[in-house]
Amino acid sequence: MPSYAYIRKEIVPLAEAKIGVMTHALHYGTALFEGIRGNWNNEQKQMYIFRLKEHYERLLNGCRVLKMDLPYTLDDLCRITVELAQKCDFHEDIYIRPLAYKSSEALGVRLHDLESDFLVFAIPWGRYLDVDKARVAFASWRRPDANVIPPQCKITGIYVNNAFAKTEVVQNGFDEAIMLSPDGHISEGSGENIFVVIDGKLITPPSYNSILMGITRNTVIELARAEFNVDTLERPIERSELYTSQECFMTGTAAHLTPVTEVDRRKIGDGEIGPITKKLQKAYSEVIKGNNPKYSRWCTPVYPATAKRTK
Repeated sequence: MPSYAYIRKEIVPLAEAKIGVMTHALHYGTALFEGIRGNWNNEQKQMYIFRLKEHYERLLNGCRVLKMDLPYTLDDLCRITVELAQKCDFHEDIYIRPLAYKSSEALGVRLHDLESDFLVFAIPWGRYLDVDKARVAFASWRRPDANVIPPQCKITGIYVNNAFAKTEVVQNGFDEAIMLSPDGHISEGSGENIFVVIDGKLITPPSYNSILMGITRNTVIELARAEFNVDTLERPIERSELYTSQECFMTGTAAHLTPVTEVDRRKIGDGEIGPITKKLQKAYSEVIKGNNPKYSRWCTPVYPATAKRTK
C-alpha cells in the first residue's frame, strides 16, 4: 500500500515528497529527527501511537539547540501526525519519522540565517533488530563528548558515529553494537539504550555517559518500578560488568525491548532470556498496543472509536 508524507504544509504521496539537492540539512547534518511507533492492535482494530507528545517535546527542545524556529506548536505536530497516520490507513505496525531541518538551499557551515521546516512520513516497519535474542559486540567507535555534539538531541549529523559502530560489528557477525563513552564506560547501542541486571538490580548508564535519554528507556524504568517494584539504578557501568551480568537488554522506539544474550562471544548469564527481561518485555508489549488501561495516557488512537475496521 502506498504511503504519504506531510511536507510544506500538505499531505502528499510519499513518492512526491522531495527536497532540493542544495538543501542545507543534506550537506551539513543540520536536522533533527524522531522515531515514533504506531502499534496495531488487531483485536481492537486500532492503531496506537506511543508517547507521541514526549517525542515532539524532545524534537522541539532540539530545535532550540539548533536555532530552528518551526511555525508549529506541540499540539500542531501531534495533530498533523495523527492525520497523516489516518491518511496512510495501515493495519500493521508502522514507524513514523518526523524531521525538522534547515531547509534553505544554501551552502556554508552555520546554524544562523537559515530557514527551517518540518516534514513527517510513515511506513510499515516490523522489528528493527529482527532477532529474539541479540548477539552484540563492543565497537571501536566511541560516543562523542557532550561538548562535541549534544547527545540529548537526535541530530542527524551525529548518527554517522552510530553508523560506523553498527556496520563494524554487523560485518563481524553480530546483531548490534555497544559504544563506550569518552571516558570508557558503557554508553549505548547504535540506536538503543542498554540495561543490565546485576545481583537482581536493574542498572542503566546515566545521562552524563553520552547517552540519549530515550523515551523507551524512561518507559521501562517506570514499568519496572510500578509493575514489579524493581527500581533502576543509573550509574556508570564498566565494560567487564556486562560480561558478568545476569541479564541484559536494549531499548528503543525501533527496537522495542530486545533481550541481549551474548556480548563479544561471551554468554550473558545462561545465554537465555532472563526473568526480569522477560516480564518487562511482556508488560511493555501490552502497554504499547493499548492493552493496559493504566497507561492509556501514553497511547494516542489513530482511528475514530466508532469506525468499523474491516481490513
